[in-house]
Amino acid sequence: MLTTGKVILDVANEHNFAVPAFNISDWAMFKGIVEISEETNAPLIVAIHPDEVRHIGREMITGIIERSHNASVPIAIHWDHGATYEQALQAFQYGFTSVMIDASMKPFDENVAISRQVTASAHALGVSVEGELGTIGANDSYAEGGSATIIYTDPDDAVTFVEQTGVDSLAIAIGTFHGFYPAHLKPELKLDLLKEIKSRVHLPLVLHGGSNNPDDEIAEAARTGINKINISTDIKVAYHNRMREVLGDDPKTREPNAIQPLCIEAMKAVAAQKIELFGATGKGSLY
Repeated sequence: MLTTGKVILDVANEHNFAVPAFNISDWAMFKGIVEISEETNAPLIVAIHPDEVRHIGREMITGIIERSHNASVPIAIHWDHGATYEQALQAFQYGFTSVMIDASMKPFDENVAISRQVTASAHALGVSVEGELGTIGANDSYAEGGSATIIYTDPDDAVTFVEQTGVDSLAIAIGTFHGFYPAHLKPELKLDLLKEIKSRVHLPLVLHGGSNNPDDEIAEAARTGINKINISTDIKVAYHNRMREVLGDDPKTREPNAIQPLCIEAMKAVAAQKIELFGATGKGSLY
């Protein structure tokens, strides 16, 4: 069932769990993520970054939309880390049902202004909007964007931002990095900060960049205010590590239908663990 991010996340917010937003960048990955979501009866957000959109092309987005319509669980197709109003317009044209406008690196007033503009247009079309306040760390050239250090979300700013933009969900910075967490730092979520923001901003909150953060912290965050958690690095590493093993040194190993199924299964195992950790298993029945 194809739906919007707002429909999916409002239910998660009401029932205190987090929905996985899995970043995919080819059809095999998408196929596997939908399969494991259906097998676990979990709602799904398919996240696709602008770089990934350019990689897979508009035609594959059309296929993703068609498969989502026929899925047994609710699915939203989410434009991840859009940086400009023009990118949001492209997402609308392509059929995305949810968009993120990430102006978190801009001054607060500029972030509010562009987020408000995107939200007004998106809502006119029935599309959901995620904004971001505070900055997530970035630790490698493959990261989706971020800063050298984490700038934690200020609760007062969060209240003002939500009131002035009308976004449907808010990504906050409470101690995560895109990509792998830096080796010289200890992964640690500021759960008290999360609880304070949630007590004042009652819409769904989003966590980006959870690789290397302890599972118990992630699970606690999903129970106390985080309703969407983005997963990219973990599933891609599992997928491609298995692919390296399958390919080996034999040049005759070449057929995708012999290579990809094993890679998909490795990725699905990681995805299933995340779905369970977030409390999303079986929650498809709530929709």
